[in-house]
Amino acid sequence: MSGFLFAFIALLITGIGARDQLLVAALADRRGQRPAALLVGMASAGLTAGIAAGGAALVIPMLNGNARLFLAALALGLAGAEMLIARASPAPKEPTDSLGAFALVLFAQQLTDAARFVLFGIAVATGAILPAALGGAAGGAGVIAVGWIVRRARWRSASWRRCGAGWAASCWRWRWCWRCGRPGGYNRS
Repeated sequence: MSGFLFAFIALLITGIGARDQLLVAALADRRGQRPAALLVGMASAGLTAGIAAGGAALVIPMLNGNARLFLAALALGLAGAEMLIARASPAPKEPTDSLGAFALVLFAQQLTDAARFVLFGIAVATGAILPAALGGAAGGAGVIAVGWIVRRARWRSASWRRCGAGWAASCWRWRWCWRCGRPGGYNRS
């Protein structure tokens, strides 16, 4: 249960103002709130969460406890770096109204974003693959739904990028604390 809750909350927080959420918000603002776009976004979130958790399932048998914590901390560090470095791309000027092209671009963005790095790290750290995948899928679907509901016009007036940068800084902090051997920040030995 902790893997589900950790993944759900982490993906909700990490997804605030992320590229996939902004893409869905831009599409909903330009083309209207089509339920098909929402369903495609939620399906893509579920599929990418399953891929991230599946990657963790492949890696876990090869690692002992300390190596698993180190890999989880490394994944959090990569997620923090991705959130600080990656910039929000402008809304695409799509000449067609293709749901397939939208699905492909959204899938590629979600597969390589910080939220899936965090999900991979949580699945490795907890060892709960299925609950982490389900929590990641639910959190990713919630992020997509918020982007679809709020739409692009409201995103322009909000400072969501700063919230994402704060979360990235906390990911870096937890990475170094776990590396030292304890979430409190110091090594017991």
